[in-house]
Formats: sequence, structure tokens, C-alpha cells
Amino acid sequence: MKLAGRVALVTGASQGIGHACALALAREGATIAAAARNREKLDELVAAIAAAGGQAAAFVIDVADEDQIKSGVKQALAQFGKIDILVNNAGITRDQLVMRMKRADWDAVLSTNLTSAYLCIQQVIGSMLKQRWGRIVNITSIFGQTGQAGQANYAASKAGLIGLTMAMAREIASRNITVNAVAPGFIETSMTAALSEELKQTAVKQIPLGRVGSPEDIANAVCFLASDEASYITGHVLNVNGGMLMG
Repeated sequence: MKLAGRVALVTGASQGIGHACALALAREGATIAAAARNREKLDELVAAIAAAGGQAAAFVIDVADEDQIKSGVKQALAQFGKIDILVNNAGITRDQLVMRMKRADWDAVLSTNLTSAYLCIQQVIGSMLKQRWGRIVNITSIFGQTGQAGQANYAASKAGLIGLTMAMAREIASRNITVNAVAPGFIETSMTAALSEELKQTAVKQIPLGRVGSPEDIANAVCFLASDEASYITGHVLNVNGGMLMG
């Protein structure tokens, strides 16, 4: 197992891409610190990992709350002794045209999707620097690269994650810590399940591979970037989008 002996903190782990990442990292041998707001779903995830022979613990954290991030990461470090891998996945949408977008919706999306990543990095970086090994993977989006009408807040937050990824990669590369991003395209999650069938079919027509992606497609990319196999990759945005955006 590629990640045996490693401890991975995954935010937004209760569902969707975060859930798939936690399961995949656990299959590769990592101990999982699963963070999200929903205790019940986290407990189900921890039970599933344990049933498969892995090790995990749940930490209820609302990443929009700085104090909860600080206390939650502190608890994880106290329980596991270190954090080797951080997957900044937690994210929300509050879609609206800019002319109608409320400031509260802008702030909520930027706080949850971008500011939380900075805060989580700040809390785990000491552990990684101490051992001179670390992997930080930020889950961005194709819309952080192309923009999307009605999602100015979401696109801005995801574009910001790409900038954060590159800046952090330069800051800590000398300590053998890599920082990369994964940019999903159209992925089948609860976020996209709310879309109409017509919109989904329109989206599929724009995907050269001719299918919607799965959370597991993203999780596989995260596992690779978290492993020693990706030790010479940093500051990179790995597109996992079926060919929707190339180049």
C-alpha cells in the first residue's frame, strides 16, 4: 500500500468527492482524519473504513469557522501524532448572477472554499515541516479555469485555490512538501444531481470522453499526488475533466 504509515486529513469527507478521497486514501494504507459538519455521515464513513481493515476517526468541523478548524486539527494531531497529507475538498455553491448576488453569498463561498484551505494549511504545516515530508492537495474546479456565468463567487474561490496552490508550492518545496491541485470537470455528485436532465445531457456533449466523471476518478488523482510516485510534481493543476478543457 502506497500510503501505509501516513495520516491524511480530508475536509468535506462526509459525501461526494471528499468521501471518495477518504475511502481511496484508506485503501492505500493511510489513516484518515475525516472532517465535515455532519457527524452521522462521518461516523458511517469511519465505520466503512474500519470494516475494510483501515483506521479512521471523525472530526466535526465547519470549515467556515476558524476556531473549529483550529480545535479540530489540534484534536487530530493529538490523536494521530501527525498529519502527512491534507486534502482541502470542502466546498459549497451559492449561485446567482452578480447583479443579484448577495454579499452574504459571496462571503460564504469564499470563506468555505478558499479561506478554509489557507487556514487548514496553516494548522497542519508545522507537522509537515517537522518531518520534512508532506502532501497538500487542493480540490479546485474547471470553472476556476474557465469561469461560469452565475457562479462568480464559486469560480473566484476555485481560481483563488489555484493561486494558493502555486504560492504554497514555492514557499515549502525546499522542505520536501508538495502542493498540487486537482481540477474536476463535470462529476456526478449531490451538487450536480440537482441539475436538470437536459443540462446534464448538454454538458456530456462537451466532454470528449462522452461521460460524466465519478468521485472515484478524482480520488484516484488525489491518491497519486499524495504518494511518493508524485514526489517531483508540485505547483501543478491536474485536470480530471474527460477532455472538457485541454491545454
